[in-house]
Formats: sequence, structure tokens, C-alpha cells
Amino acid sequence: MKKLILGRVGKKALVGTLAALLTAPTLAFDHFISRDGHQLKDGDQVFRFAGIHAPELHRIENDARGVCKEDPRGWGQYFQWPTADEQDNWIQSLVLTGHKAMRVYVLSVATPYDEACERETHILPPTSKDGMPRLNEVAMVHYDRMIALSDKHGLRLILPFIDHWKWWGGREQLAAFYGEQEDDFYDTSSKTYAAYQHIIEQVIHRTNTITGRKYNQEKAIMAWETGNELKGSTEAFVRETAAHIKRLAPNQLVMDGTYLKINEFSKTDPNVDIISNHFYTVNNNNNPEEVRKNLRAIDGKKVYFVGEFGLESAEFLNSVMQAAVHEEYKGAKAAGAFIWGFRGRRHDGGFYWHREYTGHYSYHLPGFPEGFRNEEQAVVDVVRTAIAQMNGDDTVMPLPAPQAPTLRAIDTPNNLKWLGAPVGRWYRFERATSQSGPWQVIGDGISDGRNGFDPATDVLFADPMPREAGTTYFYRVTAFNESGHSGPSNIESFKQP
Repeated sequence: MKKLILGRVGKKALVGTLAALLTAPTLAFDHFISRDGHQLKDGDQVFRFAGIHAPELHRIENDARGVCKEDPRGWGQYFQWPTADEQDNWIQSLVLTGHKAMRVYVLSVATPYDEACERETHILPPTSKDGMPRLNEVAMVHYDRMIALSDKHGLRLILPFIDHWKWWGGREQLAAFYGEQEDDFYDTSSKTYAAYQHIIEQVIHRTNTITGRKYNQEKAIMAWETGNELKGSTEAFVRETAAHIKRLAPNQLVMDGTYLKINEFSKTDPNVDIISNHFYTVNNNNNPEEVRKNLRAIDGKKVYFVGEFGLESAEFLNSVMQAAVHEEYKGAKAAGAFIWGFRGRRHDGGFYWHREYTGHYSYHLPGFPEGFRNEEQAVVDVVRTAIAQMNGDDTVMPLPAPQAPTLRAIDTPNNLKWLGAPVGRWYRFERATSQSGPWQVIGDGISDGRNGFDPATDVLFADPMPREAGTTYFYRVTAFNESGHSGPSNIESFKQP
């Protein structure tokens, strides 16, 4: 199991020489994740996991741009699609720090304010009054890539469909397509529910434009979740939805996305595999005892998963995480647990971030001293310890040495921009007057881990050395962490005017 912390090598990679094995890209998973009673299995091995919840692997909220005032809901944000480099970096950041699985956020639903707020969504309104909603092909290509990269690097995905809430556009916005109310989403005879069923069918039957496989054949997809925090789920809603998903994707698992309670009917529904809950202090359930209560309520009949918890001190989060790792009822333990929440690196340097109402910022991997007010390094340690424990390991594996970062084209050496390595903590910048060197170190121990970074105004690193007019300077950057150094990045040049 220890090899899973650094990724997975598929059967095809066993062909060829040892040198080929060491350089070959990670290939497809061998198995779908299956359920055996209250346990998840990867082949014949028990599958347990922990991590920092990464909701935005397929759509990113750019908090640095602030609030979109044209959205009358009062908190309209600027969302954008990630670049391929960003998605690859985020998924590698998770896998190389030990993550084996990840639950992402929902498919976004169109609102009347999207154009004014310069954003697109996954789900578009129907073209006729009683028609079905459409998938936005532009959006879904990024979803395709998330799945393909997860398969490549060794990350299992939990994919929820629709949100109870309206942050990304959810049940209220879907119901608005048909002149219905938000609670009609849970009414299995409503137009909104029919649209929801149609979305599920479109998504599961979609052919991935990168892998060429239908989604229901993607082994990286561990489970489909009925939705995010679906507080109003009824027995009929869960029964019909779970059966619909299972008919469409019999090799993948189904998770009941109900929030704040354990549904008795889900314990006996043959199409429900996983029951989850989210813990937050505002709901008076963010404590280790909630893990025990949920395990007793499920009674060993289904897999149990703590989908989200957070927004507390590192010490408190550790108490909940340790309950998720160790608490047992009738032989059943939590299959996994995620602390909220993660944001990844930007294409041109620094990190995306999100600030919660509690004042907590999102966490960055592999953890940085700049996040001390957020106890970032302590929280990452909590998670990596739990990952090791879930794997049955006695110690936390060290981070691998980072790969080379990517230096971006240089507009001015007074603001050097680079995409950091997935597990890089620090960077060394070098300059030369020839592409072949000799190289002079101009900055060492540079970090890209600042929280609240605004690329419009902030600079991560500027060349501090004088430059002569008419001279062309060449730059490169190396990443390092406590385990070692990368090779140098690509070389970029700048001619001083």
C-alpha cells in the first residue's frame, strides 16, 4: 500500500526494461473501486483515504478579483476554467503528498448574471420552454481532463452532481429553468427532477474527449454522489436517483449526498454504497463524537465517509481526523475523511485562495510557513499522518524531491513568474549572460506560498541585480524541498532596454 502515496503503476507499465519503467507515465488503474459490506476495496485490498478537500479541480474561483457586483445574490464571484498546466499541477500536488482519492465540487448551473460576471457554467438552460438542460462542451472538456489526469497520476474521484446551495448555481437555478421552486428539485414528479435525471444520464454517458472512454468506464471515477449537501433528500428521491445512477454506471459506486443526517432508508437501499456527512461548527456537529454517532447509526450496513469538516484549529481538526481513522463500530470504520479546503497553484505563479467567513484561508500543498495564521503546515501534517495511518503505515513517507518548475516568458525581470513544482517549497533563481552559463544565483529560498496573493499587484520575486542596457539576460529556476532539488527549469531570456 505504501506505493500508493507516490502513485500507481498499471499492468502495461510492467512491459519493457527497468529504465522504461522508471520513466514511463502512470497508466490506468487496474480495478474499479468496489464495495464489500462496510469497506471499499481496490481489487482485494481495503481502500481507505484521507486528505484536504480539493473542490475546484475543474472550475476555479478567482477570489483575487473580488465580488461581482452584477450578481444580486450579494456574493457573486469570478469563476474561470483552469489551464491544463494548473489541473496537472493540482492533481500531482495531491497525489505526491499521499492523497489517493478526492471529492470535487458539483457541476455548476447557469444563472442570468453569468455573462456580466464573465463566467461560464457546466449546465446551460434548455433551448425550449419544456426542453432539457444542456451540457456546456467548453466546460466539460476541463472535466474530461480532470478525469484523465486523475487516471494518469493515480487519484480516485468522487463526483457530486447538483448543489443544494446556489454558490455555483444549484437546485434553485435548475428549477428556475422551468418556473418551479427550489424544493421542487426533491419532488420526483417535477420538471426540475426530470431535468436532474437527464443531467445524470448525459454526464455518465459522456465520452471523454481525452481518454476516448465513456465516463461509466473510467476507473478513476470511484463514486457518483447524488449531490452536495442535499438537506431535503426524501426516500423517493434517493431511491429513484440511486437506481438511475446504478443502471447507467453499474461498475461505479453511488453515494447518498444527504446532509446532517443518516437516512434509515439509505442503509437498506441496494443501490446506495456510501453514506456521508459533513461536519461544521455552525451545525453543532463538528466533533469526534459525531464520527461515533454516524458509525452507530449506519450499523455497519454501508460504507461511511466524512466528506467535509474544517474551519477550526489544527489541534481540533486532528481530534476529528483521528476519530475518522480509528473509531470502530461492529468492525466498521470510516473509509475516508477530508478537511476543507485546498486551492492550487496559478498558471503564472502563486496560489489561488479562498477566505471563509470564519477567517480561515484555504490550504496550500505541501504547506508553507507564510500560512502560520492558518496553521497550514500543522494541518498538512494532520492530513499526511492520517493518510499514513489509513494505509496501515507506521510512519509518514517523506515528500519526493520536486520536479522542475516552469518559468514563464519574462515581460520584466522585476516580476519573474513561474508555475511552482507540485511539492516544491522553495526556489533558487539563477541568471547568466549566455544560455549555456555560467549561472549566478540571484535568489535563494524563494517561496510562492503567500496566502491572499493578488497577481495584479503582488510580486513573488524580482531580479535584485543590476542590468546593463542592450544586454540579454537568461534566467532559470530550480525547486527544492526537504528531500532534495529538482533539475533546472526551462530557460527564458530578457533583453534590457
